[in-house]
Amino acid sequence: NAALAHYSPSNGSSRTLSAGEMYLFDTGGQYLDGTTDITRTVHWGEPTPLQKEAYTRVLMGNIDLSRLVFPSNTAGRTVESFARRALWDVGLNYGHGTGHGIGNFLSVHEWPVGFQSNNVALEAGMFTSIEPGYYRDGKFGIRIEDVALVVEAQTESGEKPFLTFEVVSLVPYDRNLIDLSLLSPEQIRYLNSYYERIRAHVGPELRRQRLEEAFEWLQESTRP
Repeated sequence: NAALAHYSPSNGSSRTLSAGEMYLFDTGGQYLDGTTDITRTVHWGEPTPLQKEAYTRVLMGNIDLSRLVFPSNTAGRTVESFARRALWDVGLNYGHGTGHGIGNFLSVHEWPVGFQSNNVALEAGMFTSIEPGYYRDGKFGIRIEDVALVVEAQTESGEKPFLTFEVVSLVPYDRNLIDLSLLSPEQIRYLNSYYERIRAHVGPELRRQRLEEAFEWLQESTRP
């Protein structure tokens, strides 16, 4: 049912999970120290070439926007196309926004931050989601959503202020769906750096809670 970007389950349309197809899960919660909104797409079997390429291109868009350096006073709509470029290159697209503001113990979708036409300029300290996707009617849906903090960027020129994003969602992507041949060296370096952060922050906490099975899964899922 993930081919519908905002599907809601019902008794009449619910389906049994299987290892032979994609599974998209959009998760989140509200906590005293922040609100989460994280989406991952996985395949426990053998993905088709189209599924693998589409997933990889969605991931490329997520990475390209997440690592972007841009001038201050830039509105989200100005940089939104970076998340779509890898899909556009092969004639694919998605029909929803690329991200929305996220409140601190407030609304999961919080205006006016985001990447739509009526959003305000991005400023350091804002939280937004970054969530490109791709949906094939009746077949499958893909979305990769992270929460990102807008921070000041360190540029070679030293001129300020430039901004970038710091992804604060620490959840691995599905290795089974990544076609490494499509990724640039810069994108691979970004992935490896991200995986190092996940290991450093999440690994010790899993060990502290004695969740050894989860720890082993994390180690395997964040291999360089």
